[in-house]
Amino acid sequence: RRHILENFYALELMMAPYVVGHLKMSFFLEELGHRLADDERMPFYLTNTLDREKLEQSRLPGVSALAEESRLAGAVKKQTPILLILGNPPYSGHSSNTGDWIRGLIDNYKQVDGAPLGEKNPKWLQDDYVKFIRFAQWKIEQAGRGVIGMITNHGYLDNPTFRGMRRSLMQTFDDIYILDLHGNSLKKETSPDGSPDQNVFDILLGVTIAFFVKRGAQQADATIHHADCYGTRERKYEWLDAHDLDSTKWQQINPASPFYLFVPRDAAREAEYRRFMPVPEIFPLNSVGIVTARDGLTIRWSKEEAWNVVRAFSGMEPELARQSYALSKDTRDWKVSLAQKDLIGSGPTRENVVPILYRPFDIRHTYYTGHSRGFICRPRPEVMRQMLDGSNIGLITVRQVAEGIFNHVSLTQHITDFRTTLSNKGGTYLFPLYRKKVFTQHESSEREPNLNPKLVAALAEAHAREPSPEDIFHYTYAILHAPAYREQYAEFLRIDFPRIPFTTDRVLFDKLAELGERLVGLHLLKSPELDPPTCRFEGEGDAVVARTKAMGFRYDSDEQCLYVNKTQYFGPVPSEVYAYRIGGYQVCDKWLKDRKDRRLTLDDIRTYCRMVTAIGLTLDIQRELDRVYGGVKNSFVSVGAEQSPKEA
Repeated sequence: RRHILENFYALELMMAPYVVGHLKMSFFLEELGHRLADDERMPFYLTNTLDREKLEQSRLPGVSALAEESRLAGAVKKQTPILLILGNPPYSGHSSNTGDWIRGLIDNYKQVDGAPLGEKNPKWLQDDYVKFIRFAQWKIEQAGRGVIGMITNHGYLDNPTFRGMRRSLMQTFDDIYILDLHGNSLKKETSPDGSPDQNVFDILLGVTIAFFVKRGAQQADATIHHADCYGTRERKYEWLDAHDLDSTKWQQINPASPFYLFVPRDAAREAEYRRFMPVPEIFPLNSVGIVTARDGLTIRWSKEEAWNVVRAFSGMEPELARQSYALSKDTRDWKVSLAQKDLIGSGPTRENVVPILYRPFDIRHTYYTGHSRGFICRPRPEVMRQMLDGSNIGLITVRQVAEGIFNHVSLTQHITDFRTTLSNKGGTYLFPLYRKKVFTQHESSEREPNLNPKLVAALAEAHAREPSPEDIFHYTYAILHAPAYREQYAEFLRIDFPRIPFTTDRVLFDKLAELGERLVGLHLLKSPELDPPTCRFEGEGDAVVARTKAMGFRYDSDEQCLYVNKTQYFGPVPSEVYAYRIGGYQVCDKWLKDRKDRRLTLDDIRTYCRMVTAIGLTLDIQRELDRVYGGVKNSFVSVGAEQSPKEA
């Protein structure tokens, strides 16, 4: 009894576990014949584990008892050596545990190998489960030895933002055991054989079980042991019941700079891939898309609608404006009064209403000044002003794939949105082909290629001629659409910006650039190959897109028709065209679903028919790309690109 009392400590965040745990241990001791004396207690403490502040004494009923709990728990957190820490902490990206102490500990995860992460928004490091791991790591470091067992979100295993966390854990512990239970429906995970992969809990995020072991003075980085468990929930439960640490077939992995991934990687293929130039180094001026913070107000279907909203909104009293446009309360980053001030300060003028690529093939309109934050929360003017006259072209891709499979690439002649353009689960980056020249402090109307001069020089030397900026853009676009490239480097494309292998073979380069040029024309819906389109709009009706399948919105694979209501449809829409995805969107489906209850205009119908035709031709070109792409791996242009991509 004395051994248990002196060596068992439980810090509970919620009252129910505290009471239940206290009673369970009391009953356990009583069954063993060791009833607690009146002056003894189980060392269970009601506290917020992540907060070191003590509750002040009070005469209010119950508060004095809580203050005593806080004092006793504080002594455990600060002074008592703990050798075993277990938990299934909350997974909460919007953590309410914002105390200075735990945030200070998390700062350790914001650097890697002595250098800052360089992340503009490392918010995922503030997730509650990350803070609990950091607290446990801190306690074991204090004791000098011990074991942590945690069931958590598996996002920290390979997300680039967590590379400082992974490196810190490697430097603290001797052995780390990672059992990845997968089940991430956001990434659409499946078992290796293609069968369903389910979560062990009723959540969307994948789950992992991790053990962190520290035996004493550490001599080297931790040895990382990894195992996977896929399948149905029942199968995973059965597997867990039948296995322990010794009977699990662990794979030893060797996490390496710069990402220190806690998942297996093909080291030889990764070394090859890292020889290629990352997209942010090809196009040095780049940024994420704009952040509106209030899409319902700022994004509109037409230029006229956007202009009418600007005129009405800018002249209203702030509270009336909030009610009229169903705006949520002001935040630090967006306020009704500041949005109105921004509009009034710019005129307002109709010329500031500009097109925005909101989703694939889906151009809408917004009011954009680019001078200041106001109507648009984060306008990203350095990059977006390169796109305002519509004569430029920009590559669109992502740094990290939220959905699991890389197909996150498109292009635009307009500004883009951070959150929606390629995925509503991750950020979209824009890479303009041209940038305006700058003379001293003044920007010129003249422009120059936004290309890495080292790359241009290396290609000129390898091909005995300097390629045009458009050639380099078209080649890059072709590579990113090659299915063989996407499959060969799938595991690396998920975790960081794409890297492009530039071939030394001039003939092959030209062939790929030619295919890329065709893709560019198709995806801008400007290619002569789209006339006439293969798809038509048929049937009698009002052209209003139905809200549900019961009301007529459905795809008929036998007829190859996509019905917008009970009597009207687009067709033919082949099954592989209907299923085609760009980023997080099934394009043919999403484009129409965004227009539910809206009447399709003639321009809408023309755009959709050309879009369906463009996707069909894209699939043909992608098959041709696979026949051509194989030669790229024979030789690469060496540019000496940096290993850690940096955005402008």
